[in-house]
Amino acid sequence: DVQLVESGGGLVQPGGSLRISCAASGFTFTQYWINWVRQAPGKGLEWVSSINIGGAPTYYANSVKGRFTISRDNALNTAYLQMNNLKTADTAIYYCTRGYGPYFDYWGQGTQVIASS
Repeated sequence: DVQLVESGGGLVQPGGSLRISCAASGFTFTQYWINWVRQAPGKGLEWVSSINIGGAPTYYANSVKGRFTISRDNALNTAYLQMNNLKTADTAIYYCTRGYGPYFDYWGQGTQVIASS
């Protein structure tokens, strides 16, 4: 079965950093893009970032460009999202998703990130 398991979320002060991970299993990791999508409290889903199968190119939402970095380790079947200079507006549940053409066909359970003093 396809599984995406996020980890690494938590509470961080504004201006701080956090790295979240997405461990994939049940499919050939190197054949799929990986994406991060978030949902802030009381708001809809927001696409955050995407990474190609080989690690480049990468894409970012304007709201996180210059602060977040997406990466992947194909040997470990794991993707990452390094988040720097976190803002209170970054508080959300972060989901790892598998890209299938224009669709996000599998989603993880999410990891909570809270940026608050």
